[in-house]
Amino acid sequence: MKNSKSNTPTSSNSPEKLDRKTVERNRRIHMKGLCLKLTSLVPPHHFQPSKEMLSQQEQLDQVATYIKQLKERVDELKARKAIAMGNNMNTSGSGSTDTNMIDREATASSMAEHFRLPVVELRELGSSLEVNLVTGLKKNFKLCEVISVLDEEGAEVVSANFSTVGDRVFHTIHAQVKVSRVGVETPRLYQRLKDLVCS
Repeated sequence: MKNSKSNTPTSSNSPEKLDRKTVERNRRIHMKGLCLKLTSLVPPHHFQPSKEMLSQQEQLDQVATYIKQLKERVDELKARKAIAMGNNMNTSGSGSTDTNMIDREATASSMAEHFRLPVVELRELGSSLEVNLVTGLKKNFKLCEVISVLDEEGAEVVSANFSTVGDRVFHTIHAQVKVSRVGVETPRLYQRLKDLVCS
């Protein structure tokens, strides 16, 4: 009788322990799957060194950095769009001041300082390049010449598009470095593009 009583708690606890282990294992598997899904959304060239060489925590840190960079880029483009659309961003005469509007005004005014046409921007994103060109409607340059310069400097154009907003034309070109080991000399490429577009 004593033996059966002493065995009963052990046998009843055993399935509970197993169940906790199973729940914990399933939770870890689920979290690992979510982490893999999150890191798969980030371009491979963003991870330095390569994703395979990083721990899961390091990968998540770099994903957080990437998201922060994207947010800053979105804010920058919104400010540019506001300037391009000719918004004066004045607060309404309601008597209340919107702090977000003040922040946007400050951003827009700082952007306006260096937003004199034409604008040439070159962003290096690992083995990828993003070229942003902003010109007036009357400023003509051949897109094929820009592509030719990129090609000569070791970058292959992946996509190119443009949009017209008001009296400004926005060109965005994405390119991939042909030989990642060699790379591209960005200062020289920037100067060549500037000479081409601003001449």
